[in-house]
Amino acid sequence: MRIDKFLWSIRFYKTRSVSADEIKKNRVSIGSSTVKSSKEVKEGDVIKIRKNQIEYKIKVLQIPKSRIGAKLVSLHIKDVTDKDQYEILMMRKMSQEYYRNRGEGRPTKKDRREMDDYVENDVTADFTDWDDFFGEDGSDSETNE
Repeated sequence: MRIDKFLWSIRFYKTRSVSADEIKKNRVSIGSSTVKSSKEVKEGDVIKIRKNQIEYKIKVLQIPKSRIGAKLVSLHIKDVTDKDQYEILMMRKMSQEYYRNRGEGRPTKKDRREMDDYVENDVTADFTDWDDFFGEDGSDSETNE
């Protein structure tokens, strides 16, 4: 199976074209040599992938026939990435959280959308027709009596 199709089928990349683009940018290698999209993947190959400033290493256990479900990925590959790479990833996440704690400063686009959804739901739930609330039906029959 081609490496671009393999990386897409094991759900490492969302689309096959993204997978091919990453390979063209020399972010994927088998062993110590960079590869082209047409490179055939075999069982036992160790693939190095540079993604999110981390170098992942995966070992091919089986070649899937087509794109597989997320639960079945572990049957086809084995993650042999160094532990220090994951520590680097955790440190980056922690530094981003330190930069701006949730609720401080200007809201992000996501925060803004959540606030808008909350306000819309709150307004529609609390909206009452004031005439119905006060028992007025539009006629002045009660005031004339």
